[in-house]
Order: sequence, then structure tokens, then C-alpha cells
Amino acid sequence: MKEHQLRVLLEKLSLKEKVGQLVQLVSNFYPDLDGKVTGPMVEMGVTDELVANSGSVLGASGARQIKKMLRKQLEKNRHHIPLLVMADVIHGYKTIFPIPLAMGCSWDPVLVEKAAEISAREASVSGVHVVFAPMVDLVRDPRWGRVMESTGEDPYLNSVFAKAFVNGFQGKDLKNDLNRTAACVKHFAGYGAVEGGREYNTVNMSERQMRQDYLPSYKSALDAGCRLIMTSYNIVDGIPASANQWLLRRVLRDEWKFDGVVISDRDAVRELIPHGVAEDEKEAALKAVKAGVDIEMMTLCYTHHLAELIDEKRIPESLLDEAAWRILKLKNDLGLFENPFRGADEDREKELVYCPAHRNMERKIAEQSCVLLKNNGTLPLKKKQKLAIIGPFSNSGDILGAWSWRGDPNATESLSGAFKSEDDFEISSARGSGILERRPELLNEAVETANAADLLILAVGESPQMSGEASSRADIRLPTCQLELIRELKKQHKPMVGVLFNGRPLDLTAWIDDIDALLEVWYPGSDGARAVANLLTGKANPSGKLSMSFPRTVGQIPVYYNHYNTGRPPSENPNTKKYVSKYIDCPNDPLFPFGFGLSYTNFGYSGLTLSSEKVTDSVSIDVSVDVSNTGTFTGSEVVQLYIRDVTGEVVRPLKELKMFKKIVLRPGECQTVRFTIDEPMLRYYHSDLSYRSDEGSFEVLVGGDSVRTLNKPFKLRKVWGADS
Repeated sequence: MKEHQLRVLLEKLSLKEKVGQLVQLVSNFYPDLDGKVTGPMVEMGVTDELVANSGSVLGASGARQIKKMLRKQLEKNRHHIPLLVMADVIHGYKTIFPIPLAMGCSWDPVLVEKAAEISAREASVSGVHVVFAPMVDLVRDPRWGRVMESTGEDPYLNSVFAKAFVNGFQGKDLKNDLNRTAACVKHFAGYGAVEGGREYNTVNMSERQMRQDYLPSYKSALDAGCRLIMTSYNIVDGIPASANQWLLRRVLRDEWKFDGVVISDRDAVRELIPHGVAEDEKEAALKAVKAGVDIEMMTLCYTHHLAELIDEKRIPESLLDEAAWRILKLKNDLGLFENPFRGADEDREKELVYCPAHRNMERKIAEQSCVLLKNNGTLPLKKKQKLAIIGPFSNSGDILGAWSWRGDPNATESLSGAFKSEDDFEISSARGSGILERRPELLNEAVETANAADLLILAVGESPQMSGEASSRADIRLPTCQLELIRELKKQHKPMVGVLFNGRPLDLTAWIDDIDALLEVWYPGSDGARAVANLLTGKANPSGKLSMSFPRTVGQIPVYYNHYNTGRPPSENPNTKKYVSKYIDCPNDPLFPFGFGLSYTNFGYSGLTLSSEKVTDSVSIDVSVDVSNTGTFTGSEVVQLYIRDVTGEVVRPLKELKMFKKIVLRPGECQTVRFTIDEPMLRYYHSDLSYRSDEGSFEVLVGGDSVRTLNKPFKLRKVWGADS
């Protein structure tokens, strides 16, 4: 449809019809669009007229069902305006990829883009137009369940992955490429900083910190062309995001020039009432629409009150027109007026969804998302061993993680199942315990199974229901029954390899010293068990690097690599027992830092060289470092470059990730890795919120994680272009 035709359509809509475009209902309000709306729907205020005029639907799936729903919706809508079909495709549709936190550990944006492309292909052919992803919230508190949806604690790494996800979902020609979906970045903004790691809780930070650390990843997604953005549940400087005009009008619309659709999270508009900024649903509608929320998800404040607010002259009808226009434009950009069913195709759905090619790619990504945290040489497994796979995940296919609504744990291979095809090992298995419940008979069975084995593989962790939305945990240790299982098996005095299934960094202190090796596999996805078996047996070499630090204890949280110094840092007074910034019962540093991850080979760093000691506006510094594979396996290494701004107008982080490169080296091979540092990389937000660099001293740090680095100083020269 031409733009002028779309304008004409908007002008033809009645007030109620325009309001309807701003309403999103879940799919069970559209069973077949036969008969009358009854029961709880009536109690909520949903009418036949609203269903016919609503603009979008949440949670529908399956090409046949969606096409039938859309066809009847078009018949009932006076102007035959198509519905937008949206769904939570966070890390896969039917082919479930590793959770985003795990994919962040791949440090491979090309693979992540491929995962998003496959997810979009499966979702689109099944009838979905918009996916609620990527989630790019910066996370520093593993108690928060939704850390599993993020790619980690670093603004730069999150920004790289935000772009990759959007490119994968949307492609280059969203209207004509029916294998793609529109992306909706979330949750705007700062949701990952909820106090105490408690879901839906308060967020309180300065605007400078928000701009420096939390906003860049959303901006990266929008710069990549992301078509929608979802508001967060939290407050931003005392005002909930869904009513925050500074956030949604000034920053998003005025500064960033975003002209796409803003959608609330589920119930978030009505929740302005318990937040305490709206007296009733009418005031909630008023504040949300004035802030710039285009679509209200699953509450009816707009439906019941927008027309009334316009009649009372409390808001101009132009606000409603702006929101309805953006929604109609998105539908038009997706080609829905010409083809309301878009990519939905029952025959192709059978061919593409969960096909072998997609699962093979999932396995490859899972192999690169797992992180080897500890190894004393026990891994890779030696052939001809008798292996006992013990733990609640030994025979469980429930390894997909939260937000895998179309995945089927019952059809997902377990770790023991994956090992059955390994002819080089004799395999036995036992549960040992439940996830949370102690079962003496299971514990006794596990001990008997361990007696006959040469090596024990401990398949332990959290159930998927223990992470994700509304799954915050105050205690992030392994459940007590699993710790007891590990203690009992330790008495066997046999090599033990931990395989950890989880959706967040855990407190591992109670048992990390009892095992010989530990592979962090997160929730590895549809073919994840096969990926884990390949890593344990050496068919694949671990290459994952942590995108989020692991604390030693919950009392350290938040613990993250790019923190600030204090006036009394321990490094300045290493021999002082007190009166420096430290704990008296625990080190300051995490158990495993950001960027950390082992391999079956070893990498050596040497020869860090800078082409100059000064940067100007027109002169950059070339950085080179030699990386060698000093072991006996071919392996991948993520070479990480950090910069420290030694002195700033405001306190600066001790280091910040600025670039990275993933390389593959054969045994004995050496490669020179090169980076370039320019002046824009040294900019930051000052106390007046200006974004600029300062002259002075800097340090470049290059290595295989955020701690073990080679360091070199350099300076930024303020007199641009002049000779030194």
C-alpha cells in the first residue's frame, strides 16, 4: 500500500477503530472468532467489537491456526485491517538454541545472527510477524531470573549481540523476505538493574550511569533497524517506564529519532496504579499515551478511556493518530495489507520447523556457548572408561530453559541418551536426587552406580523453572539435595566431572574444590546434549568465555569486571588488613571473571606493541599482539582488548571492553592479532552529560579474559592535529 493510501485509511477510521489498533490481546480471545465473547473475557471488558478491531495478537502459533484466525478477523474488521501476530521467540521457535546468556559466551556475533535467522524462519513460516527479542538488558545481579535472557554484564558486548540478533531476525528486506520477522528490543530501560535482583523491583541510578552503561545496547538494536521497542516494568528516576516521557519522548523519539512502535510489557499500563503514579485506569491510560506507548499489551485502559480523554480535551486526538499510524505503517512495511498471512505456510512449516539443518546449527552454537571453568587434565575423557552419569539431569531432556514455549523436553535427548552412541565408553546412569527434593532411594542407587564406574559425570543444576521471568532467587547455590549427592560421591575417591545446567551464574564455592573439571553448559537447547557429549569426549574443544562473572558468594553481588575504584582500594594497600575497601571474610574478586574460559589447549600472549604512544582526533594507534597455541589441540581463542582511562572528570571503570576477535589456531601456530584505537573509543559521559574524551593517560590491556592481560600505557593528546 502506498503511503498516501495508508493516510487515507487512517482518516477513515472511527475513534473506536483507532483505539482498537492500540490494543493487544492474547490468542485465546480469538478461538476461531466464532460465536460470542463470554465468561472471563466479558468480565475483563473484552467485546466482540473490540476483538474485531484490535490491532495485534500475542501468543498464537501454527500456520493453520493463525491463517484461520486472520481470515475470520479480516472478515469481521470493517476496513479489513490485518492483525499483527507477535510471539516470545527469545532463543528459538521450535528449534531451541542455547539461552541468550549462553550464546553471549560464544563471543561470536556471526553465529548468534544465524540463530536469530533460523528462529525467524521457523516463526515466520508458522505465522508469526513480530518476535519479542532481543532482550539486551545489562545484567550484574545473578539473583535476577531474567539474566538468562541477556547476553551479559558488558555494554559493548551486549551492543554487538543486539545488532547481530536484529540483523538475524529482520534481514535486509523485511517486506519481501518472508523468512524474516520484525524484532522488538526489550526492556526499555534499565530493567537488569532491579534492586536485590528481585523481579519487577525498583531501579534507581543516575542519568549518567543509565546513558553510559544501560542505554547503549538498546541504541545499538535500534541503529540496526529494530522495528519495535518494549517498555520495562521498572521505574526510571521515579517514574515507571511506561509513563516516562523523558525516556520515551525525549531520549527515544527526540534524541534517537526512533519512528517505530513502542509496546508496553504485559499489564504494564494498568500497573501504573500499584506503582502509585496513577489513581485509576483512566489516569494510567492518560500517562501512558502521553509518554508515547503505542500498544497496550493485555490490559484495556486505552480501550475504556482514550476516547473519553479525547472528548474531555485532556489529550489531543493527534496523539492517538500518531500511535495508530505507527502501527499501520509497521503492518504495511511487513506487507500485511497485500498478504495478511505473510510467510505462514503449512507445507513449508512441516519441512522447515525443527529440521535437521536447523538442529545441526543449534548443536554447533551450543558447542561454542559452553564454558570450561575448571580442568586438571581429566577432560577430554579418555576412551575405554566406565562412565557413570549421575544427577537429576542425567536422563532429563528438560534442558531447553525458560522461554522455550514451542520446544518439547520430552522429545529432547538427554545427556545419557547422547552418550549411548559413544562406542568408546561403557555408560551407566542414575538420578541421585531430584532437582530440589532429597530421595534416599535415588541417593543409594547413585552410590551403587558410582561403585562400578571409573569416572563420574555429575549432571546437576537448576530446573528451567528456577530461572527466567518471576524466578528470582535469594540463594543461588545448588539445592541442598544436590550438594549432598556430590558429597556422597566424593567419598568414592574417583575422578568427578561436573556438568552444570543452569540459567544464571551460581555460587559454586561449596563444591568447586571437590571436582576435577567443570563444564558450564547453561541450558544448551534442542541438540544441546549431543553438543555437551562432543565437548566432554574431545570431538569439540571448549571455546566459550563468560559474558557474566561468577560470584564466590551471594554477599559479593553485584560483582562485575568494569567496576570503579575507591579512595581506599586494596591494590594501594595490599598489606593492610582493615580500612580498605574489602570484605573481611571473602576476596573482592569473583570466582570466575568476565571473559574467562578454558580450552583443551593453551594459549600464550606476547609482543604487545603500540604503533604510537599518542592518540589524536586524526591519528589512531594500531595495537598488535602475538597469540600462540602452545598445546596439542586445535582451539579457538577470544582475544579481548580493554582500555583503562586512568584519570577522568568523573570516576572511570578500572577497565572497559572495547574490541575482541575470535581466532582459531592449530598446535604450534602463532598469529598476530591487530586492533585499532581511535579517539571516539575514549569518550564517556561527563558530569554535565556531555559525551567527549579527555586528554591524559590511558592503558590498553589485551588478553584471554578480563584479568590475565598484557598492558601498555598510551596518551590522548588534546591539541588536535598539532605536532608533539
